[in-house]
Amino acid sequence: MIKVLIVDDSALVRKVLTEELNKQHDITVVGTAIDPYVAREKILKLKPDVLTLDLEMPRMDGLSFLAKLMKHYPLPVVVVSSLTPKNSKNALTALRLGAVDVICKPGSSYSAQNISKTIVKAVRTASQAKFDKNVQTKIDTPDGAGADKAQQNAALHHTTDKIIAIGASTGGTKALETVLTCLPANMPGIVIVQHMPPVFTKSFADRLDSICSLRVKEAEDNDVIEQGTALLAPGNFHMLVKRKSAKYYVRVKQGPPVHHHRPSVDVLFNSVAESVGVNASGVILTGMGADGAKGMLAMKGKGAHTIAQDEATSVVYGMPKEAKKIGAANEVLPLHDISAAIIKSIKRKPFQTIIN
Repeated sequence: MIKVLIVDDSALVRKVLTEELNKQHDITVVGTAIDPYVAREKILKLKPDVLTLDLEMPRMDGLSFLAKLMKHYPLPVVVVSSLTPKNSKNALTALRLGAVDVICKPGSSYSAQNISKTIVKAVRTASQAKFDKNVQTKIDTPDGAGADKAQQNAALHHTTDKIIAIGASTGGTKALETVLTCLPANMPGIVIVQHMPPVFTKSFADRLDSICSLRVKEAEDNDVIEQGTALLAPGNFHMLVKRKSAKYYVRVKQGPPVHHHRPSVDVLFNSVAESVGVNASGVILTGMGADGAKGMLAMKGKGAHTIAQDEATSVVYGMPKEAKKIGAANEVLPLHDISAAIIKSIKRKPFQTIIN
């Protein structure tokens, strides 16, 4: 049984989340708290397995509480946030501080009717998340790395015909930071699906853009996929790669959720398999479920080189595990080796050159 403590200053939100979680046979809400001070006492007394946390509360804000919690009493945390640009930035900070997932409050993006499957999935996923402090999740750039990047840039000047597709879910925000910050500025075009609510994807793309050599932006319909640019699928929209003449571009559109997700990694990967084929590299990172596994297998079947994150460095070993299980991954690697593997994969020969 997964024991949950709900921390939120809204009586309505506490009531809705409690009712929806208590409907599940494997989840029980052991308590609620109106602010972090009450939560601190209840954590010690009730020993919950998962915490849901509001970010805007009286007496102490959620981010300050989360930072203290992760330092002194690490616990899987699901942030429940209102859907605003300010809160989306705070939610990303929460993920960097160690929160497992972020979902929208009832009444923002999700109604009370469909919050159930969202919060239930988030709590179940969080209960399986790893908190191994010894796992390397960020690469420290050594002195002289600028020279290494200059060498990489010089080696990648004939890569405009290639595309890199990346999919991630739970734990993916940190994993993507690790991978993308170690790639040089003139990489081939990159397309990314990270399971994340609307609005949050824009803030996440802006965050990545501020720390990466690459340009990173939230994708818009008909954006051309260009060298040195990474396009992140917007929340609540599928993203597909299409080809027209000598150019690749993305289509951003609605459609039924796939594996309960929109955007879906499978939708992206299947489009890459069809439109790019052997000229692609595919990467699947940490996350719950099987989204992306079959799409990666389709990419591999078309000659693309495929990479899955290993179990030891995955916050939740679901999506990479499923890819490995069905033979979709050419390589299974720890997170800190994936950037180098991507660079190596795009220099492999032969590849098909697009001709007008």
